[in-house]
Amino acid sequence: MFFQTLKQIFDTFGAPIFVPIMIFVIAKILKVKTKKAFFSALYAGVGLEGFTLLLNSFTPIISPIVQKMVDTTGIQLPAFDVGWQATALVAFSTEPGMIFLAVGLIVQTLLFVLKVTNVFQPSDLWNNYSYIVWGSMVFVVTKNMFLALACMILLNMYSLLIAELMAKRWSSYYQYPNCTIIAMHNIEAAVFTAAFDPILNAIGFNKIKLNPQILQKKLGFFGEPISLGLLLGMFIGALGNLTSLNTLAAWGEITKMGIATSAIMAIFPKIAGLFAQAFLPITEAARKSLKKGSNSTREFYLGVNDATGYGEPATLISGVILIPIMVVVAMVLPGNKVLPVVDLLALPYMVQGIVALTNGNMAKTIVNGIIWFGLGLLMCTYTAPLFTQIATGVGIALPAGALMITSFNILGKPLMGLVFFAFLSQNPIFIGLAVAVYVVLLILFRKNKDSIYDYLERQAAKNNPEPIAEAV
Repeated sequence: MFFQTLKQIFDTFGAPIFVPIMIFVIAKILKVKTKKAFFSALYAGVGLEGFTLLLNSFTPIISPIVQKMVDTTGIQLPAFDVGWQATALVAFSTEPGMIFLAVGLIVQTLLFVLKVTNVFQPSDLWNNYSYIVWGSMVFVVTKNMFLALACMILLNMYSLLIAELMAKRWSSYYQYPNCTIIAMHNIEAAVFTAAFDPILNAIGFNKIKLNPQILQKKLGFFGEPISLGLLLGMFIGALGNLTSLNTLAAWGEITKMGIATSAIMAIFPKIAGLFAQAFLPITEAARKSLKKGSNSTREFYLGVNDATGYGEPATLISGVILIPIMVVVAMVLPGNKVLPVVDLLALPYMVQGIVALTNGNMAKTIVNGIIWFGLGLLMCTYTAPLFTQIATGVGIALPAGALMITSFNILGKPLMGLVFFAFLSQNPIFIGLAVAVYVVLLILFRKNKDSIYDYLERQAAKNNPEPIAEAV
């Protein structure tokens, strides 16, 4: 009863209400004046609701085009991607999901209070479903709730470590003071990016100045974000209507897609500016506390919803370009059985860690995305039978022609999948190894955090765009 009530409260109020409350509380703890704390909270709520309204308007326009694009290819694969929304519904409908709503809140708060992490996660509780899905699959196989909860908690701890690894870069690149995203399904790629970046530099990818600033310089007014949005949207619209380009209806859809993408490019930064204002008083209060003595020298990051970075130009452009590319990858990848459809729309969420670490280098983002998300398709292939069992158990119907269902965004996580397999095996050695790897990585990160941050900044600087000459 308690867990159902907690879920009902969160579902009723949602992030646009819950996050402002958390920000107000944090602001008051940092001794921000009540008026400033109130407006910080209000700006956060307005920003989050603005993101939601904008993306909810964009999704119905792009979804049919992506579906047509997939249908045109004629791919016949047995596992259908139903998307993160359906996956979240499945996760929160399971018994482990209900329990983790409370357990996760307690664990995440303790990890922050005890300084295991400097990322405050409870401000984005919604994305807990990312852990719950994996834990629910463990429970289906083992019938062991303790094992399922342990799996979810360890996955949560791994994701917090990754979130803190990329926190400074994300906060700097997306210009949200002392913020980072913590959704496990959208930050895991940052680990691969950090490791793979020196290789890309060695073969010259850092010299490919493919980012919004350079496009603006090289293409003139066609390089403006609003113009790029128009061109990119029409390109995707054309790909979705390749078989009907001789019809008026097709061109109506193409132009509508162009204007819609252009609108995202134009409106999103304005909403992002409102959302960023929510954190200015908190950041200023935190800086003041740093000057008062060694007892207040902690730097922390507030976990925010990943919608905050969706419409940033390099993020949106890279993500949308990857949509047709990942359809092709699904067609040719050996061993793949997954047809990515609904979660193709989530690619701008999924690339945020890559974009931040590469400082907006879209060439690197696309290459990293092809490799890592391709591996993600294989992880979806391996986990689809179990997820299908859970989903059908809570009443989710299979789409026509699909033998299995999955989520390209949520279950396409190679590293987290390894932790999941350790718990699924019920082998104490494998589970102990998964825990030991986390402990070692945490210790190494804590001892070398400043050096790691400096390294990531140097790597990002190698992708800096050439300075744009001022008009005379």
